[in-house]
Parts: sequence; structure tokens; C-alpha cells
Amino acid sequence: MPSLLIQFAYLQALDLLSTLAFLTAGVSELNPCVRWLMLAAGSPLGGLAAAKLLAVGLAWYCWRGKRRVLLARANVVYAALVAWNLLAFLLGATGPAVTG
Repeated sequence: MPSLLIQFAYLQALDLLSTLAFLTAGVSELNPCVRWLMLAAGSPLGGLAAAKLLAVGLAWYCWRGKRRVLLARANVVYAALVAWNLLAFLLGATGPAVTG
């Protein structure tokens, strides 16, 4: 079973949800590529979904090409990003405004 690929897809879903939580709270997307996709899609969800599908496609390419170390490193980066998003969201909800 391609566990690295499944982990990557799961982290993408968590990043999508945490980004939607930020957007709902009034924080804007910082990544210019994702911001452009959201504008081009006509909705934040559409743009985020497109970005995540592209990311999962690239991860699948890495997995099929036996670039497992690269995929594992990407998982670590996205896990840290999701943790940061959750921490920033919680701090923003309980204290001074934090932008992510």
C-alpha cells in the first residue's frame, strides 16, 4: 500500500480545511499561486481544490518514480504547515490576531 502517498493526500486535506478556516476568519491566503487559483476558479474552495489536486498529482508522480525520500520530506513539511496553521488559528481565536 502506498502509505506515503496516502499520508500526503491526508495532509493536503488537512491543509485545505485549515486554510478554509483561516479564510472564514478573514485571513487572506499568502501563497500567490494558490491565491491566483482561487481567483481563477471563482471561489476559494475551487482554487484550493485545484491546488490540492495538482499537489497530489505531483506526489503520485514522485511515488511512481520511486522518489520516496522526496515524498517523505514533503510530508514532513506539510505536517509542520498544518500544525502551524492550527496553532496560529488557536492563538488567533484566544489572543491577538495572528496571520498565517
